[in-house]
Amino acid sequence: MAKQDKTLAKVFHFDLYGKRQEKYDFLNENTIKSINWNELDNREPEYFFVKKDFGGKNKYEKGFKIDDFFKLNSVGIVTSKDAVLINDSIEKLMAKVESYFNIEFNNQLIQKIAYRVFDVRYLYYDTKLIDRARDKVMRHLLKQNIALVAPKQAIKGFKHTFVSNIVCDKNLIDSAGQFGAGNVFPLYLYPDKTTDGMFAEDGLSQKGSPAGSPQDRKPNLNMEIVAEIAKKLALEFISEPLAETHGRASQREHTSQQNHTSQQEVFAPIDILDYIYAVLHSPTYREKYKEFLKIDFPRVPYPKNTKVFWQLVKLGSELRQIHLLESEKVEEYITSYPKDGNNTITTKIAKKDWELIKGACPLDSSCGRIWINDQQYFDNIPLVAWEFYIGGYQPAQKWLKDRKGRELSFDDILHYQKIIVALSETDRIMKEIDGIKIE
Repeated sequence: MAKQDKTLAKVFHFDLYGKRQEKYDFLNENTIKSINWNELDNREPEYFFVKKDFGGKNKYEKGFKIDDFFKLNSVGIVTSKDAVLINDSIEKLMAKVESYFNIEFNNQLIQKIAYRVFDVRYLYYDTKLIDRARDKVMRHLLKQNIALVAPKQAIKGFKHTFVSNIVCDKNLIDSAGQFGAGNVFPLYLYPDKTTDGMFAEDGLSQKGSPAGSPQDRKPNLNMEIVAEIAKKLALEFISEPLAETHGRASQREHTSQQNHTSQQEVFAPIDILDYIYAVLHSPTYREKYKEFLKIDFPRVPYPKNTKVFWQLVKLGSELRQIHLLESEKVEEYITSYPKDGNNTITTKIAKKDWELIKGACPLDSSCGRIWINDQQYFDNIPLVAWEFYIGGYQPAQKWLKDRKGRELSFDDILHYQKIIVALSETDRIMKEIDGIKIE
């Protein structure tokens, strides 16, 4: 028997863009030999049949993968009956659930759900009625907690990082897995009340609501990676911040620049999450490693030193609080809603409904107004906020489009203006992050 040749075949690739007839003409005028092919670099394990830029691979792979770092994660909830089980009104939710399932509504099963970016709704969280409740992960978000949301792949470009302190929908940051629908990575795990306080670490064998107070929880972190971070920073890791106030930054956290350097001797899980959050929002990181971010969960570089670590923690913390709309900054409105009317969205929120206003913003930016009906509009919306993407969505546009035909309440009007501040601040902070060198 002849010895098998294990040499890989050579693979060649050529891109041709244009109209169909132009492509036909090109093929008629050329042969396989006359085309200027590009030889592809065969790389395990993917063996892509298109050209990829894998520059920086060695440096990128020195970082830790987020799905290795957070021990337990899953994609978000899939109800398969959103129109019945999810609503922005508790009264409407009750009516739909009782009518559809012919059951008595249980108020104790109402949970807030992060449905889309900056769009929190009510969920009837009965795991028997929900197609995929993801209970092994989501139950840990029924208590005081926070979760990173990031995808395994984002083929259209990585803009897919968000955060939540409540249960999450699968399509929170995008639709369909390959486009960036995110996995949910809780920061802490709570003991299972059905197992006498024991942790069901794999999340598979036990069911039930999480029990105990925040003092009973433990970090959902790979302690080998934590130990490596602690070693590089020469800092001590503690399981809980020195002080905590229900989802906001700890009292000692980021109070002064001095606290982020030599005088800060300990770091907590929230600090690592904020560090990761800042790195994943770095425009340079996203561009430099864009090919890798299309094919697997992000890898995060180990912190370079304590100074850089605390600088990024500070900016990541600001972003986190802004994205949760917990920061006081989001109430410093930069827009207005000047006209009286019925507050009902009747326009399509299309290009024709957006009006650029010259001179409304500082010289280095542009502002406009979005008409929600023939008489009313939100004014002085920065163009950067209007066009800004988080994941696959433009929240400033999507939030309004999802409410077409609905009358906006006073709280809705304020909430939308908070979204605009949050998007503007995200753009500003991302530029600050880019001023810090990330490996």
